[in-house]
Amino acid sequence: MNLIQKLQKFLNWEPSPKPDITLNAELYSQFLPFRTPLILIQLSMVVGTIGYMYFEDHTLINALFQTGYTITTVGFGALGEGEFSPQGKLFTITLIIFGFTIFTFALGIIVDVINRGELKRILKERKMLYRIARLKRHFVICYHNEYAIQVTKQLRANQIPFVVIDPRGDIEALAKQYHYPYYIQAEPHTEEAMLKAHLSSAKGLITLSNSMADNIALIASVRLFEKEHRIPNPYYVISAAEDENNVDKLKKLGVDTVVSPTKLTAQRITAMAARPDMENLLEQFLYKSDTPLDMEEIYVPKTSWMVLKKLKETHLRDIANVSVIGITKKDGKLVPMPKGDTLVMSECKLLVIGTQKGILYTKQLVKTQEKPEELKYV
Repeated sequence: MNLIQKLQKFLNWEPSPKPDITLNAELYSQFLPFRTPLILIQLSMVVGTIGYMYFEDHTLINALFQTGYTITTVGFGALGEGEFSPQGKLFTITLIIFGFTIFTFALGIIVDVINRGELKRILKERKMLYRIARLKRHFVICYHNEYAIQVTKQLRANQIPFVVIDPRGDIEALAKQYHYPYYIQAEPHTEEAMLKAHLSSAKGLITLSNSMADNIALIASVRLFEKEHRIPNPYYVISAAEDENNVDKLKKLGVDTVVSPTKLTAQRITAMAARPDMENLLEQFLYKSDTPLDMEEIYVPKTSWMVLKKLKETHLRDIANVSVIGITKKDGKLVPMPKGDTLVMSECKLLVIGTQKGILYTKQLVKTQEKPEELKYV
């Protein structure tokens, strides 16, 4: 470990993360047309220096200086140009014309590169990729549509980071209109798009395309991406489907949650008709972003201190002010309203209701391997 690395470790300083795709090759390609004028400038400097050393008997540094301000036509008088020999004056005129031609040629290239707009687009996209590279545990939302607009509103309200991927050319204008802080113009199912979205650090992916073919292609690509890049934890994938047949297909492909808008709307309307008071209560306490009450599933890892403990022994209500209203076992079976004697098994999920602060604290408690100090006082 060198001195710089030791200093970084001592200061607990980490370098800025880099995106998986930096667009350096595309950026360098925009500067390729400048190779010719740069080579000509270097060549003219060499020829001019040798010429002044030969015709005017200048030293190397004086010849280099004379060549530099002759090519750039910034003025004369420093080295007594009035005393040049006829050959030196003719050589100087030639050098001035050659230098002026080179800079005019270079200016034309600059104007052409700027007018094409590719350089500006690459620089803007590169800046976005570096911003996305800082994200962790974010969601990748594929395709902009009405569903995506509503989903991103809820994610912003809950301060959950996300990246929107869409192939349309006006995605930048749509991102400004609908307040997408991170966006990428690309086909979502391609590996390039997934690398640009920094999928390796994402929590999951949401695909809400109106085309079932797009959703299927995307899901297959995501699961393949997991295997090829050896992602330790599978992505949480959410998709939409209009009918039950498509729901089954998507689940077989590996989708964790399939949302059927038609079925979901029917269920909500039926619930409102049958139990309007309960729906109003849920609307007030669970769906609003400014409510202090929240509900969430918390995964219990194998190394958690809670494993094989009775629910009443965890004292979550006393130390975190939350209540466990359900336990989803490893096989997917739900145990509603578990009693205090119910054992907490490894790799189960606790359905917890409480304040947002309490749920966040519960997540921290569940992840620890040692029994918390707070339990000594309850």
